[in-house]
Amino acid sequence: MAQDADVLLARGARALEVDGDLRAGQNWFDAAYREGERLGDVRVMAEAALGAAGWWLAERRTVTESRLARARLRHVLTVLAPDSVLASRVRVRVAIEEADWTGRPSDVLPVVDEVRGWSDPIARAEALRVAHHALRGPDHNRVRRELADELVGEAGRGGGRGHLLMGLLYQTVDLFLDGDPHAHRRLAELRAELGDDEHLAVGYVTSAIEVMLTIRAGRLAEAEQLARECYELGMRVGDVNAAAWYGAHIGAIRWYQGRLTELLPMLAEVAHTPELSAMDNSFVAARAVAAAATGDHETAKQLMASVLFPTLSDVPRSSTWLLVMYSFVEAANLIGSAEAAAKLYQVLEPYRRQPIMAAIGVACFGSVEHALGVAALTSGEMDRAVEHLTCAVRHNLALGHSPAVLYSRLRLAEALERRGEPGDEAAAAVARDRAAAQSATLQSAANAETRATCGRHGRKWRVELGGRVVYVQHSVGMLHLAVLITNPGAEIAALELVAGVDRLPQAVRSMAEQAVLDRTATHQYRQRLTELPETSPDRAWLQAELATNTRRGGRPRTFADNSERARLAVGRAIRRAITAIDQSDQVIGAHLRGCVHTGVRCWYRPITGNTPAAKRGHVVGS
Repeated sequence: MAQDADVLLARGARALEVDGDLRAGQNWFDAAYREGERLGDVRVMAEAALGAAGWWLAERRTVTESRLARARLRHVLTVLAPDSVLASRVRVRVAIEEADWTGRPSDVLPVVDEVRGWSDPIARAEALRVAHHALRGPDHNRVRRELADELVGEAGRGGGRGHLLMGLLYQTVDLFLDGDPHAHRRLAELRAELGDDEHLAVGYVTSAIEVMLTIRAGRLAEAEQLARECYELGMRVGDVNAAAWYGAHIGAIRWYQGRLTELLPMLAEVAHTPELSAMDNSFVAARAVAAAATGDHETAKQLMASVLFPTLSDVPRSSTWLLVMYSFVEAANLIGSAEAAAKLYQVLEPYRRQPIMAAIGVACFGSVEHALGVAALTSGEMDRAVEHLTCAVRHNLALGHSPAVLYSRLRLAEALERRGEPGDEAAAAVARDRAAAQSATLQSAANAETRATCGRHGRKWRVELGGRVVYVQHSVGMLHLAVLITNPGAEIAALELVAGVDRLPQAVRSMAEQAVLDRTATHQYRQRLTELPETSPDRAWLQAELATNTRRGGRPRTFADNSERARLAVGRAIRRAITAIDQSDQVIGAHLRGCVHTGVRCWYRPITGNTPAAKRGHVVGS
């Protein structure tokens, strides 16, 4: 029945626009298309083909999947009334998909002009959202910002909350891609708009940006932990970019730790995955750098040639183009190819004021000025090298990219020493001294243990980590978590946790009693119960508190002598507690997921971070 097909369409639309669940949306729209095909209902088929094409562009990455998606769109276009709104929507989507697939993003611009004449705000918002995603390269920054502003406007005219979130997300991404100092403001606005109403797809990109910013701050161990959390969210969302974005995060972290060569097997694997965009050469370029760093110059040359053949101008200006060019600059430097460096300098020079970003704000490798400085250094143009690297230090400071600042200072010192003009030796010494001081500061912070604290705050628990604070409702899991956090490093049996604080070993109990419900508090709660009326909300809360920590007769709550039952109960309770924390603060939630172990024995072991230290030619971490 057509009604059943409409239900499938509605479920698909809700999955994408309200929940941001890409996998569920595709499944519902695929089912709707098959049902529409069975019924011969062209309207259902067209709506389903549009929905199944994806919230983003190129969600179907393998050749088979993408051909099926485009074949469906083309087929319904042949049977729709040519002058219908639905036919216009399909025609625009086909044109944008083709422009993206063939690497000709400028072909999108005439399509956008057509869209602006439509009367339906939802249809306009849909087309603007997809058009913006097609213009991901460094040549369309201004146009992207205009489209993002229009998308927010269309959402206000009835385009829906999903499109409003996408407009805010695109505005945020565009500001970061431009290196705009106000990008953080828009990110804060986006976080506030997301609030408690989860939109998985937008939340996933937001979390990827958070990883990028943590890398910029030089907190590399924390960034690695957040990257894992981001990857898990991406898999849950069903985003085809999940593996590639995780690779970009880890690649940036290892680069600034001086450990990129460790990733050679991973880079080779990801570079050949069918889910990677056909326009994305970043993992091939990263392999070239890693190979050159190991001394395998022939492999590095072969990888560079595979992308740059026949000319540099043939490389698609995708969202990773700047990163690809920068990677080849570093590879050219390592293999000593002045010719390649000079050519790369020419193509990068127009973008000198931009940051080197991967995808839509996923990873940042500092200023293009740095890439130009390294290229000039390699080709022997020392005056240019000093000029660009001096600018790179300032630009990276403005970006708040501490590892990149350190890297640029080291390269600047190298360029000054090689130029050798009067005053250069003293200037190089200053640059190295500043790099060493910055490295020491970062390393000191890295070696300091990042430890959470947890204590009661009225009826809630207060959890703090590195200046971040979150308040969560009481639960059994929070009680268990408080004991673990208050006893970092201590292994505590699950049986002891469920038995209650009074049954813990003395060494553990002495530390935990300040954080959890103790004997004195229990007595005070019972006294207060006698003073409250039966209908009082406070009375119900106090009874729940006492039930958590005591059993009938007022004795400490115990648990059957069964370690497996205790393991399961404690694990479930703590996971629920961490999920509650994560809903308010993903950084604290990610920290606890990485540092709390549950099982027959449980513990909380804070991590020691890895951040950069100065070393000639690159940045490393312990």
